[in-house]
Amino acid sequence: MAMTLEEMLAVPTEDLPKHAKVKVKVFPDLDSLYQDFARTIADEIKEHNARGEPTRIILPVGPTPHYPILARISNEERISWKNVYTFNMDEYLDWQGRPVPVDHPMSFEGYMRRNLFDLLDPEIRIPEDHIHFPHPFRIDEISERIQEVGGIDTCYGGIGYHGHVAFNEPMISRWYKVSIEEFKNSLTRVVFLADDTFVINSVCGAGGNSQAIPPLAVTIGMKDILASRRIRLYCDGGNWQKTIFRIALMGEPSVEYPVTLLQDHPDVMICADTETASPVATAPK
Repeated sequence: MAMTLEEMLAVPTEDLPKHAKVKVKVFPDLDSLYQDFARTIADEIKEHNARGEPTRIILPVGPTPHYPILARISNEERISWKNVYTFNMDEYLDWQGRPVPVDHPMSFEGYMRRNLFDLLDPEIRIPEDHIHFPHPFRIDEISERIQEVGGIDTCYGGIGYHGHVAFNEPMISRWYKVSIEEFKNSLTRVVFLADDTFVINSVCGAGGNSQAIPPLAVTIGMKDILASRRIRLYCDGGNWQKTIFRIALMGEPSVEYPVTLLQDHPDVMICADTETASPVATAPK
């Protein structure tokens, strides 16, 4: 029988693996979570390099603190990115649906270049034409490129406040409904950010200044995410992410919480630090 939200929120952290519908791993603190995130990507590239195989990965901007760690590991261990293909999940757009400039403080491409790609030593650096971001005027280009390089080995990501993965926001409308199967087959597209996304992104990334958050985004669809051979999500949000973390693990699949649609994937793991994974204390009745 499906668990109620109240039951999900009360499950002790150590009992999460018993109730979760996907693999779950809890780290003692944020530092160990970020170290694992960086180490996992570095080891994947290293293993593929040793076999003479390419590495094809989807990357998020959120979480982000692992990227400088990943660059340092790569430089210290001489892990070459010459045969790595990266596909970022999404990018912000301005109110007219055009990509924000790379030097915009909220640009995902700008963040990735400053905190990962440009930090790699020149002799191991990823080739420029191996870096991909979705673009609103070339909407199918990123999916076509994924197919050209042989599909995605691992999709790395986080989970948004309302359960979005990339900017696959829940379809909440009294006028228009999308079925689970339709949503799972969603393609790269332009989206208007939901109100709750504006709030949480402004709190986490702009000191609560909602005016700093661009109103639109272009996102890889759920079809490309679900087609990945592995999916690894990392949650570092603490108090604001506790509920959606537990819904992702134990909730029923629904369009209202898109992350729950990953539960049928054969190789998904959701990771969190102890604070994010801890039970939710509700107000007394």
